[in-house]
Amino acid sequence: QVQLVESGGGLVQPGGSLRLSCAASGFIFSRYVMRWYRQAPGKERELVAASTSAGGSTNYADDSVKGRFTISRDNAKNTVYLQMNSLKPEDTAVYYCNARISQKDYWGQGTQVIVSS
Repeated sequence: QVQLVESGGGLVQPGGSLRLSCAASGFIFSRYVMRWYRQAPGKERELVAASTSAGGSTNYADDSVKGRFTISRDNAKNTVYLQMNSLKPEDTAVYYCNARISQKDYWGQGTQVIVSS
């Protein structure tokens, strides 16, 4: 079965960095677009970034993360990453990994990121 397991979240001061990882299994990882979403308290889940199957193209849904967040993937390790730099308090959220397979969305359990001094 499809499994997505996120890790790497935590508490970080403003201006700091974190690298999130999402380990995937149960499907042919290299064939699918992988996405990172986030959900802040009291807000809807929003798309943060997406990586095409070959990793050659990335999309960032919100201008607020462009230039600070970088999505990447290692198809040999079935893992997608989200490098987050210059973190701001408004980046505080639960971050989720997503794969859409046969028109069905699969999600990990999420990893909490808290940006606070």
